[in-house]
Amino acid sequence: MFNALSLLIGLVALPFALVGIIPFPFVPLVNWIAFPIALTGTVVGMLSRGAAGRNLNLLILIISGARLMLTGGFI
Repeated sequence: MFNALSLLIGLVALPFALVGIIPFPFVPLVNWIAFPIALTGTVVGMLSRGAAGRNLNLLILIISGARLMLTGGFI
């Protein structure tokens, strides 16, 4: 049950992370929305036996976190 919930949370965070990759001004600020959603999904995924939801959310965390780190968290 937790794995399905984690996958659902990851599918909500994924569009935000993908839009946040676009290098137009102020669009990467969307990563500030994707990061906490994916963090929540990762925590929920750690409570499950399956690994698919956790891994999806970890991938989103890496994508949005790297983008935030490379741009100083702003643009």
